[in-house]
Amino acid sequence: MSIRILILYYSRKGSTAALARYSARGVESAGGEAVIRTVPAVSANTEATEPSIPDSGPPFASVTDLEQCDGLLLGSPTRFGNMAAPLKYFLELTSGLWLRGALVNKPAGVFTSTSSLHGGQETTLMSMARPLIHHGMLWTGIPYTESAVGTTRTGGSPYGASHIASDWNNTISEDERALALALGKRVTLLAEALASMTNNQSS
Repeated sequence: MSIRILILYYSRKGSTAALARYSARGVESAGGEAVIRTVPAVSANTEATEPSIPDSGPPFASVTDLEQCDGLLLGSPTRFGNMAAPLKYFLELTSGLWLRGALVNKPAGVFTSTSSLHGGQETTLMSMARPLIHHGMLWTGIPYTESAVGTTRTGGSPYGASHIASDWNNTISEDERALALALGKRVTLLAEALASMTNNQSS
């Protein structure tokens, strides 16, 4: 049975979605199953802002998707150095999983996209990691053994994968792509190792 990695993201203009697809390739390169999901936009009023099923692209995530995954990759554009409201809203619906400890010891990585070089990428990555740590998940960064962490002139950091969506970098750069792939692969391999350890302990 393959390791199931949930890639859950919100994307407004497509850059975060592109990172999600590259991280999915990383999952698949490690032999995992990449399950890509998104979340609907939210509104300050009570009217629905999205159809119940997206017109195109990945389906909307459910809490069950999160519970059934072996690992998680979580992505959001930067909003004033924080994750976007739609993703935060979804995470705030997961208290039932927290009460049951359903996500404890599952590895998780994070990724983001910003429109400027110093637009709060690392604080956004950390804002996504915090609720996952409260769930008991294992925050998985990108080590400096991945050479692109040290050489990138665009996005990417030890905290997670990222993209600078600017006029001079309007597509995912080679380093950004390499780091998204590496993050997906690393989360998958860790999930596989943890699952194997758990199976050995129970047998």
